[in-house]
Amino acid sequence: MQSVIDIQWWQLAVFSLTLLIPFYINFHYQLGFAKDALVGLGRMTLQLIMIGLYLEFLFQLNNLWVNLSWLVIMVAVGTSAIVSKTNLPLKTLFTPVAMSLAAGLFPLLAILATAVIKPDPYYHAQYAIPLAGMLLGNSLTSNIVCLQSFFSSLKERWPEYQAALSLGASPIEATRPFVQNALQHALAPMLATMATTGLVTIPGMMTGQILGGASPMVAIKYQLMIMIAIFVMMSIATTLCLYLVIRRTLSSEGRPQVAVA
Repeated sequence: MQSVIDIQWWQLAVFSLTLLIPFYINFHYQLGFAKDALVGLGRMTLQLIMIGLYLEFLFQLNNLWVNLSWLVIMVAVGTSAIVSKTNLPLKTLFTPVAMSLAAGLFPLLAILATAVIKPDPYYHAQYAIPLAGMLLGNSLTSNIVCLQSFFSSLKERWPEYQAALSLGASPIEATRPFVQNALQHALAPMLATMATTGLVTIPGMMTGQILGGASPMVAIKYQLMIMIAIFVMMSIATTLCLYLVIRRTLSSEGRPQVAVA
């Protein structure tokens, strides 16, 4: 197997000229995304370079408490991103969303580090940080979809919710149909991805390892591991997030504590 082939910065700059194609499409059809695309590309480039430099330092330092602190920061930033997309108060939902992400992330990372991959030391940043990034990244999307779907359904079917309360249902019982709908919407993309992985798509982690010179069978085992971990974390995080958010946004009598209807 070949070792990883480095890409020169000038080669990357030349390849970036392909961006002229989407910008021409934007100009031709007057789509209006040029400014957002430029800002997004600029931020992405700066952020990736900064995180690349930081991760090189982090991998060399490889300190348990520094690694743990970085994971906590990742959870906090991810929580803020989720809540901001729901248009609900950050102060109200930060704690329940952060708890749900942490409850899904840290136990899974511990299992992977101590029982599956077993790096030396077990908190090795080269494994802990990228794995946490993949788990959190996928869980962000599922939690955003889950919360948006839940509150949208609750708003549209508010009389149904009130009717269930009037018949003696608790808020948890009255919101069960909305929870079911939200979880189905949140997990559906991942279920579709699992069903087509290997046949239609070759996932990023597997592709990266193969390009880095790893054996395809080793890459497959890592990909299976991360796909299972992502699905488990998404299931834990979305379910716990909805439960905690419902407890925080609805009183024991079922009255909304924030504007949900």
